[in-house]
Amino acid sequence: MTEAITFSNIIPASERSASIESELYLLVKECIAHNRSAQKKLYDIYAPAAYGIIKRYLFSNDTAANEILNDSFYKIFTKLEQYSFQGAFEGWIRRIVVNTVTDYLRKNIKDVQQHKEVQPEDGYVEGGSVENLCYKELLRLVHTLPEMQLAVFNLFVFENYSHKEIGTLLNINENNSRWYLNDARRRLKEKIQSVIE
Repeated sequence: MTEAITFSNIIPASERSASIESELYLLVKECIAHNRSAQKKLYDIYAPAAYGIIKRYLFSNDTAANEILNDSFYKIFTKLEQYSFQGAFEGWIRRIVVNTVTDYLRKNIKDVQQHKEVQPEDGYVEGGSVENLCYKELLRLVHTLPEMQLAVFNLFVFENYSHKEIGTLLNINENNSRWYLNDARRRLKEKIQSVIE
Protein backbone atom coordinates (compact mmCIF):
# COMPACT_ATOMS: atom_id res chain seq x y z
CA MET A 1 0.00 0.00 0.00
CA THR A 2 1.37 3.42 -0.92
CA GLU A 3 1.71 5.96 1.85
CA ALA A 4 -0.69 8.88 1.67
CA ILE A 5 0.86 12.28 1.14
CA THR A 6 0.41 14.30 4.30
CA PHE A 7 1.99 17.43 5.66
CA SER A 8 3.83 15.41 8.28
CA ASN A 9 5.59 13.18 5.75
CA ILE A 10 6.65 15.88 3.28
CA ILE A 11 9.67 16.63 5.47
CA PRO A 12 9.58 14.74 8.78
CA ALA A 13 10.36 16.95 11.76
CA SER A 14 13.31 14.74 12.69
CA GLU A 15 14.97 15.50 9.35
CA ARG A 16 14.45 19.24 9.39
CA SER A 17 17.54 21.29 9.77
CA ALA A 18 18.30 24.96 10.06
CA SER A 19 19.08 24.99 6.34
CA ILE A 20 15.64 23.58 5.49
CA GLU A 21 14.00 26.14 7.75
CA SER A 22 15.98 28.92 6.10
CA GLU A 23 15.03 27.53 2.67
CA LEU A 24 11.38 27.73 3.70
CA TYR A 25 11.92 31.27 4.96
CA LEU A 26 13.50 32.30 1.64
CA LEU A 27 10.78 30.53 -0.35
CA VAL A 28 8.02 32.29 1.60
CA LYS A 29 9.76 35.66 1.20
CA GLU A 30 10.09 35.08 -2.56
CA CYS A 31 6.39 34.16 -2.74
CA ILE A 32 5.48 37.36 -0.89
CA ALA A 33 7.53 39.26 -3.50
CA HIS A 34 5.29 37.63 -6.17
CA ASN A 35 8.06 35.48 -7.63
CA ARG A 36 6.06 33.08 -9.84
CA SER A 37 8.65 30.29 -9.80
CA ALA A 38 8.74 30.40 -5.97
CA GLN A 39 4.93 30.31 -5.86
CA LYS A 40 4.91 27.31 -8.20
CA LYS A 41 7.51 25.56 -6.04
CA LEU A 42 5.46 26.19 -2.88
CA TYR A 43 2.33 24.95 -4.65
CA ASP A 44 4.11 21.83 -5.96
CA ILE A 45 5.38 21.00 -2.47
CA TYR A 46 2.14 21.48 -0.52
CA ALA A 47 -0.71 20.97 -3.03
CA PRO A 48 -0.73 17.13 -2.90
CA ALA A 49 -1.23 17.07 0.88
CA ALA A 50 -3.79 19.89 0.70
CA TYR A 51 -5.70 18.02 -2.01
CA GLY A 52 -5.70 14.91 0.17
CA ILE A 53 -7.36 16.85 2.98
CA ILE A 54 -9.94 18.28 0.59
CA LYS A 55 -10.75 14.85 -0.91
CA ARG A 56 -11.40 13.51 2.58
CA TYR A 57 -14.36 15.88 2.68
CA LEU A 58 -15.41 15.77 -0.99
CA PHE A 59 -14.48 12.27 -2.11
CA SER A 60 -16.67 12.10 -5.21
CA ASN A 61 -16.58 15.73 -6.34
CA ASP A 62 -13.32 16.39 -8.22
CA THR A 63 -14.55 19.68 -9.66
CA ALA A 64 -15.33 21.14 -6.25
CA ALA A 65 -12.10 19.70 -4.81
CA ASN A 66 -10.03 21.45 -7.49
CA GLU A 67 -11.96 24.68 -6.95
CA ILE A 68 -11.31 24.49 -3.21
CA LEU A 69 -7.63 23.73 -3.80
CA ASN A 70 -7.35 26.82 -5.99
CA ASP A 71 -9.24 28.94 -3.46
CA SER A 72 -7.02 27.62 -0.68
CA PHE A 73 -3.83 28.54 -2.47
CA TYR A 74 -5.21 31.92 -3.42
CA LYS A 75 -5.80 32.53 0.31
CA ILE A 76 -2.38 31.11 1.19
CA PHE A 77 -0.60 33.42 -1.24
CA THR A 78 -2.63 36.49 -0.27
CA LYS A 79 -2.15 35.85 3.47
CA LEU A 80 1.46 34.71 3.32
CA GLU A 81 2.65 37.98 4.85
CA GLN A 82 0.65 37.09 7.97
CA TYR A 83 2.64 33.88 8.58
CA SER A 84 4.95 34.67 11.50
CA PHE A 85 7.33 31.67 11.30
CA GLN A 86 6.39 30.87 14.90
CA GLY A 87 4.44 27.65 14.30
CA ALA A 88 4.66 24.88 11.74
CA PHE A 89 4.11 26.17 8.23
CA GLU A 90 2.28 22.95 7.36
CA GLY A 91 -0.16 23.56 10.21
CA TRP A 92 -0.79 27.10 8.99
CA ILE A 93 -1.55 25.79 5.48
CA ARG A 94 -3.73 22.98 6.87
CA ARG A 95 -5.83 25.50 8.81
CA ILE A 96 -6.45 27.56 5.67
CA VAL A 97 -7.36 24.46 3.65
CA VAL A 98 -9.76 23.12 6.29
CA ASN A 99 -11.38 26.55 6.68
CA THR A 100 -11.80 26.82 2.90
CA VAL A 101 -13.41 23.36 2.77
CA THR A 102 -15.79 24.21 5.61
CA ASP A 103 -16.69 27.52 3.93
CA TYR A 104 -17.62 25.54 0.82
CA LEU A 105 -19.63 23.01 2.82
CA ARG A 106 -21.45 25.71 4.76
CA LYS A 107 -22.53 27.35 1.49
CA ASN A 108 -23.38 24.18 -0.40
CA ILE A 109 -24.88 21.66 2.00
CA LYS A 110 -28.59 22.27 2.28
CA ASP A 111 -29.73 19.40 4.51
CA VAL A 112 -28.96 21.06 7.84
CA GLN A 113 -31.73 20.23 10.28
CA GLN A 114 -32.24 20.91 13.95
CA HIS A 115 -31.58 17.83 16.06
CA LYS A 116 -32.16 17.19 19.72
CA GLU A 117 -29.40 16.31 22.17
CA VAL A 118 -28.00 12.92 21.27
CA GLN A 119 -26.33 10.38 23.50
CA PRO A 120 -23.24 8.88 21.87
CA GLU A 121 -23.47 5.26 20.83
CA ASP A 122 -20.70 2.92 21.73
CA GLY A 123 -18.56 2.03 18.72
CA TYR A 124 -18.59 -1.73 19.27
CA VAL A 125 -19.29 -3.78 16.17
CA GLU A 126 -20.49 -7.30 16.82
CA GLY A 127 -19.49 -10.17 14.60
CA GLY A 128 -16.32 -10.13 12.49
CA SER A 129 -13.23 -8.11 13.08
CA VAL A 130 -12.70 -4.51 12.03
CA GLU A 131 -8.97 -5.29 11.96
CA ASN A 132 -9.65 -7.47 8.90
CA LEU A 133 -10.65 -4.39 6.91
CA CYS A 134 -7.85 -2.65 5.09
CA TYR A 135 -7.32 1.10 5.29
CA LYS A 136 -8.60 1.64 1.73
CA GLU A 137 -11.82 -0.25 2.46
CA LEU A 138 -12.44 1.76 5.64
CA LEU A 139 -11.76 4.98 3.75
CA ARG A 140 -14.17 3.89 1.01
CA LEU A 141 -16.87 3.28 3.63
CA VAL A 142 -16.24 6.67 5.24
CA HIS A 143 -16.63 8.35 1.87
CA THR A 144 -20.11 6.85 1.41
CA LEU A 145 -21.41 9.08 4.20
CA PRO A 146 -23.69 12.00 3.27
CA GLU A 147 -21.78 15.28 2.93
CA MET A 148 -22.71 16.82 6.27
CA GLN A 149 -22.03 13.63 8.24
CA LEU A 150 -18.73 13.26 6.38
CA ALA A 151 -17.74 16.86 7.12
CA VAL A 152 -18.53 16.60 10.85
CA PHE A 153 -16.85 13.18 11.10
CA ASN A 154 -13.68 14.49 9.43
CA LEU A 155 -13.54 17.65 11.53
CA PHE A 156 -14.09 15.73 14.77
CA VAL A 157 -11.99 12.62 14.12
CA PHE A 158 -9.15 13.84 11.91
CA GLU A 159 -8.88 17.54 12.73
CA ASN A 160 -9.72 17.24 16.47
CA TYR A 161 -12.27 20.04 16.43
CA SER A 162 -14.78 20.31 19.28
CA HIS A 163 -18.52 20.30 18.59
CA LYS A 164 -18.57 24.00 19.38
CA GLU A 165 -15.84 24.68 16.80
CA ILE A 166 -17.56 22.47 14.23
CA GLY A 167 -20.82 24.30 14.84
CA THR A 168 -19.14 27.63 14.23
CA LEU A 169 -17.36 26.42 11.08
CA LEU A 170 -20.44 24.81 9.53
CA ASN A 171 -22.98 27.30 10.88
CA ILE A 172 -24.87 24.66 12.87
CA ASN A 173 -25.42 24.32 16.61
CA GLU A 174 -23.47 21.96 18.84
CA ASN A 175 -26.37 19.51 19.11
CA ASN A 176 -26.53 19.27 15.32
CA SER A 177 -22.80 18.56 15.25
CA ARG A 178 -23.24 15.79 17.82
CA TRP A 179 -26.19 14.35 15.90
CA TYR A 180 -24.28 14.31 12.60
CA LEU A 181 -21.28 12.66 14.26
CA ASN A 182 -23.42 10.00 15.91
CA ASP A 183 -25.33 9.44 12.67
CA ALA A 184 -22.00 9.05 10.84
CA ARG A 185 -20.81 6.55 13.45
CA ARG A 186 -24.09 4.63 13.27
CA ARG A 187 -23.94 4.46 9.47
CA LEU A 188 -20.30 3.39 9.52
CA LYS A 189 -21.02 0.77 12.14
CA GLU A 190 -23.78 -0.68 9.92
CA LYS A 191 -21.57 -0.60 6.82
CA ILE A 192 -18.63 -2.21 8.61
CA GLN A 193 -20.93 -4.84 10.09
CA SER A 194 -22.27 -5.75 6.64
CA VAL A 195 -18.75 -5.97 5.18
CA ILE A 196 -17.23 -8.16 7.89
CA GLU A 197 -20.12 -10.61 8.18
